[in-house]
Order: sequence, then structure tokens, then C-alpha cells
Amino acid sequence: MKSEIHPAYNFVVVKDAGSDFAFLTRSTATSEKKTTWTDGKEYPVITVEISSASHPFFTGKQKLMDAEGRVEKFMQKYGMKKK
Repeated sequence: MKSEIHPAYNFVVVKDAGSDFAFLTRSTATSEKKTTWTDGKEYPVITVEISSASHPFFTGKQKLMDAEGRVEKFMQKYGMKKK
């Protein structure tokens, strides 16, 4: 493996902006912002909008959309007749 062509792969803390959830992982992404993790070491922080702690699929708080009437609205909008 050539050392000059690969990006640095270091530990980072990924923090969810919507909840108080963070986890330590490795990534090629970096940040100027830093935080101290539970092990006492300082790591760059990458802030994300949605993680498993706030995503509706993982939290079970998924909103179901009412799809009733969508086909009829499409047909009316484009002047099509229902067969």
C-alpha cells in the first residue's frame, strides 16, 4: 500500500446535532473542533444532523404518510382519465 496516496484514517467523535448522542469511530474526515472523550483523549468532532439516535426508522417514531387519493390527484393534474 502506497503511503502517499491514502488519506489519514484517524479516530473521530461523531455527534448528533438533534440529540445528546455521540460515538467514537474512525474516519478520513476531520474537523478543527475537538472534544475530550471518556478515555481522556482529545478527538476531532464531526457533527451530523441525523444518526441512529434521532432517525425515525431506528427510534420507532416513524410518521406514516396518508397515500389515499394520490393517484386521483395525479390523474386530475395531468388530465388523464381513469381506465
